[in-house]
Amino acid sequence: MKTILILSIIILFSMNIKGQNKEYKKLTDEEKHIILDKGTERPFTGKYEKFNEDGVYTCRQCGAELYKSDTKFDAHCGWPSFDKEIEGAVTRTLDADGRRTEITCSNCGGHLGHVFEGEHYTPENTRHCVNSISLDFKPVTILVEPLKKEETAYFASGCFWGLQYHLQKQKGVISTEVGYMGGHVKNPSYEQVCTGNTGHAETVRVVFNPNLISFRDLAILFFETHDPSQVNGQGPDIGNQYRSAVFYTSPEQKEIINELASILENKGIEVVTEVQKAEVFYSGEKYHQNYYQNKGGSPYCHFYQKKF
Repeated sequence: MKTILILSIIILFSMNIKGQNKEYKKLTDEEKHIILDKGTERPFTGKYEKFNEDGVYTCRQCGAELYKSDTKFDAHCGWPSFDKEIEGAVTRTLDADGRRTEITCSNCGGHLGHVFEGEHYTPENTRHCVNSISLDFKPVTILVEPLKKEETAYFASGCFWGLQYHLQKQKGVISTEVGYMGGHVKNPSYEQVCTGNTGHAETVRVVFNPNLISFRDLAILFFETHDPSQVNGQGPDIGNQYRSAVFYTSPEQKEIINELASILENKGIEVVTEVQKAEVFYSGEKYHQNYYQNKGGSPYCHFYQKKF
């Protein structure tokens, strides 16, 4: 019996401490009159009576969320009206005279107003008539992800001169660079790659502005300027260094390449393009950079052919 008494005292003491620790907003005299003394503000004077922004209405005293903005409607009654509360946020209690139903904040007990049913203002057939003074408002916060200004892609489709020629002509492409990727030898030279023993493919690194041109657009151009069905070569250039490959830098890039390859497969083109995660890119020698731009002419093994 003594143990039960001690436990009861501890529980009551804990509840009392918890109640004392509640941090409520300090109310003005006008707010106290409405929220604590259950008064009513004059109609058509409240801040939120003609207020229509997107967000959540909260309790002025404790900050608990009460109503979402999409449940607010104009009942032309002079006070903010809502046809539905956030579940569990509002408590209903019959007035002492038994005529009206008071609504209070379920969290702190602050007076909000009254609720009426059967008026047929909305399909919910309910009107929460709330004092503006009892409310605060939290606007919707829209998090806008910063626009990416640069993205990188790596394509291989035979001689890197021809692929670079087509890529660097596209609006939105910031820069291109030829080099080597996909092999096992560090810092390979052009001569080493040409042996076919390093595992590298002649690759073009393209940096582009995704707000002006998408990876999908570049991938389509990649497929439409070479033969993705030719194994280990492109046109007269034969060897695994001239293979068709895409080295993706994100899961999204990988998904797009596989999707485009499937479209071509359905059109009867047997796609042998390798799809690998991008690893180390080794820049090619200076005399290989911007070859056609510097020398003139046009590619001998990269011809545009619409496939999509």
